[in-house]
Amino acid sequence: MRKAVVNVGSHLRKRAELNPALEALVDETAGRRFTFAELDERANRAARVLTGLGLGRGDRVAVLLPTAHQFVEVFYGAARAGLVVVPLNWRLVANELAFMLRDSGATVLVFDAEYDAVVAELHERDGNDRTPVAHWLRVGADGPAWATDFDALVDQAAPQPVSVVGDDDDPLFIMYTSGTTGLPKGAVHTHDSVQWCLLTMLASVDMRFRDRYLISLPLFHVAALAPLVGCVYRGATIVMLRQFDPKRIWEVFRDEQITTTLAVPAMLNFMLPTYQPELRESLALRWIMSGASPVPPSLIKSYADLGFEVHQVYGLTESCGPGCVIGPDDAMSHIGSTGKAFFHTDIRIIDEQGAEVGAGVPGEILIRGRHIMAGYWNRPDATAETIIDGWLHTGDIAVRDADGFVYIQDRIKDMIISGGENVYPAEVEDALLSHPGIADVAVVGIPSAKWGESPLAVVVRANPELDEAAVLAHCEGKLARYKLPKRAVFVDAIPRTPTGKALKRVLREQFSVPAPESPRNHP
Repeated sequence: MRKAVVNVGSHLRKRAELNPALEALVDETAGRRFTFAELDERANRAARVLTGLGLGRGDRVAVLLPTAHQFVEVFYGAARAGLVVVPLNWRLVANELAFMLRDSGATVLVFDAEYDAVVAELHERDGNDRTPVAHWLRVGADGPAWATDFDALVDQAAPQPVSVVGDDDDPLFIMYTSGTTGLPKGAVHTHDSVQWCLLTMLASVDMRFRDRYLISLPLFHVAALAPLVGCVYRGATIVMLRQFDPKRIWEVFRDEQITTTLAVPAMLNFMLPTYQPELRESLALRWIMSGASPVPPSLIKSYADLGFEVHQVYGLTESCGPGCVIGPDDAMSHIGSTGKAFFHTDIRIIDEQGAEVGAGVPGEILIRGRHIMAGYWNRPDATAETIIDGWLHTGDIAVRDADGFVYIQDRIKDMIISGGENVYPAEVEDALLSHPGIADVAVVGIPSAKWGESPLAVVVRANPELDEAAVLAHCEGKLARYKLPKRAVFVDAIPRTPTGKALKRVLREQFSVPAPESPRNHP
């Protein structure tokens, strides 16, 4: 007897059958509202648009869209047609996006008019720089002749259901995460791994039927995409904000009766001063999930004093999000902890020889569960190094206390988390070393009151006249703005191990005292 096939695209169809009139999605920026029946029909139409272009099972569809309803239409339409979604980071520059398009082999790009400039650069490339994109589908009126109006295509497509295509182990999406070598790697999540991600989350956190979940993070982050899929699965309403606005966020909480949301610590910091006590009685907000970097206990207490619980999570793109979770009470009694493993998730902490360590002993944290990725796209060697005997090697150093609570101590891969965005030093260092006046460089994360961490460039001059302004300006246009160093300092030599590895812990300790940053903002 053949087993039942899990297809995440069918989640929306089933929810539309069960609760057709329930509000599914509010695109607050666009002023659009959809019931589950209406959203399901839009997904059917989107599936017909994509298959009408000749796409079939396993073909890739790249998406360069803001947090908007079209992303949901493409995602569920592609899923039920057996296609693979490739969410792209709209903060990246053309070179970075071109690599991902070539690496994924995406032949369709659905993009928003807001990103016309960078997409035009991609379209104009030829020769070895050419991308495989053959169909450019644009959201927005009055586009270039080479782009087709996506919304018009969807409006004109037939609304009848399409046949669900694929198997549990088929890829559902490829989400790129930069590697320590500077080359991004595409984490492949299947329909099965996402299904188990949902089961893991819903067994571990308080998400309810008819909840109203605000998403203001970009959907190229698994931290936003996983809750979106979870809302459809659970029967909760998704409310989308195209951009996080701390001045409006509390009004949206009130007007849309938001019950829960996700906010990185930097967002929590920005939200707190804009809170108005008179709003409290008109809010439905129960709790806030936070992650990407540790939430200071003082911030947890500040929100608790206002009557809002902050739950912290630890996870990775490669784990589809789940790793560890901790509630506000435990967070106050176990300050600095990321909690314990999610439901359906196993955690180990091992030493360099692979042996599990005891309480109080630091080691690498490993995650096991059906929700971890299938591997890296086209990177079998990297996959073999990262997933060993079913365990995901995170590259993060952690310690477990006597009560079983996990504390993340450091990142083996030296990743910097700035305002919730991952910055990989090797990528920034490569850009800086193309400057003829720089002889050597190491990039480290230092504390930032605004962003949690910010990149600092520690530079050895080749040209004695090189100044900080020139170093910072050199990265402009080469990297997304959130990756740009906010400061540069000069040293005679980078401290290194006998094997030549930069001693970044030494540099972080030396330069960890916050100093005025250059006036660069995340866009």
